[in-house]
Amino acid sequence: MNRTARAFWLSSPGAGEIREVTLPEPGEGDVVVRSFYSGVSRGTETLVFRGGVPASQHAAMRAPFQEGDFPAPVKYGYLNVGVVEEGPDDLAGRTVFCLYPHQTRYVVPASAVTVVPDTVPAARAVLAGTVETAVNALWDAAPLVGDRIAVVGGGMVGCSVAALLARFPGVRLQLVDADPSRADVAKALGVDFASPEDARGDCDLVVHASASEQGLARSLELLRTEGTVLELSWYGDRQVAVPLGEAFHSRRLVIRSSQVGTVSPNRATRTYADRLALALDLLADPALDALVTGESAFEELPDVLPKLASGHIPALCHRVRYPDTP
Repeated sequence: MNRTARAFWLSSPGAGEIREVTLPEPGEGDVVVRSFYSGVSRGTETLVFRGGVPASQHAAMRAPFQEGDFPAPVKYGYLNVGVVEEGPDDLAGRTVFCLYPHQTRYVVPASAVTVVPDTVPAARAVLAGTVETAVNALWDAAPLVGDRIAVVGGGMVGCSVAALLARFPGVRLQLVDADPSRADVAKALGVDFASPEDARGDCDLVVHASASEQGLARSLELLRTEGTVLELSWYGDRQVAVPLGEAFHSRRLVIRSSQVGTVSPNRATRTYADRLALALDLLADPALDALVTGESAFEELPDVLPKLASGHIPALCHRVRYPDTP
């Protein structure tokens, strides 16, 4: 059978197009998935869109089902929710999440999809990849009951981390961002909000996700002696100045990186599948709908992504809706 689909490709930095693609014939153990929704992770995908992945990171930044190579042409993305149209009996007809780019239909091994729990709407499940990043970050950070914590940067990742931290008992938590409109998102998540200049200090932990030098500097200022900044920002090809003078050494401050490409060493017995399944379970909380700040049709992606990259469309997660989505 001749199977075709439509896929979004970055044809050159700053320009995308929808192409018709031919699907492979599914083999034993494969599934055919029809997309309901996909999500644009504004930070990473807009960096890819403008061609900002440094050559040294081309291999590390490859998405699981990416086609082509950086900077372009490349088919990139990793937040997809759809229904299994063909596959093993235990998956046929089920709604699943997959780390697949923006495409109307696709064929992958059954092991590459995770069933979306009945408690999680498909439209919210596009957040699974980002909540998974937040889970890994908190495994790295290992916050304790009663900690004083700030999350600096109210983007998609920062808000996901704040949403999970809000469930920790006894924590003093603030979401810190220079954009006052993020206060509405914080309120929906049940989290206190502050501008950078008004943020409370003496923090045991600061999670930094603003992808800015100013945010990193402020994160260090908010720490108590021997406190830790967990750095979640990814700066791509930008050079970043880190303020390591003044009291950095005398206060014995720590900057620690975290990256979702590896399961945290603090949870070495857990698999990638375990981590993703946990993220999907956590998405049963309807408060996380606040992280989806826009939606457009799949056919509009060539026009929408440049606007997301430029900031003309402000967004946390921008959701893409496919034809025939119920």
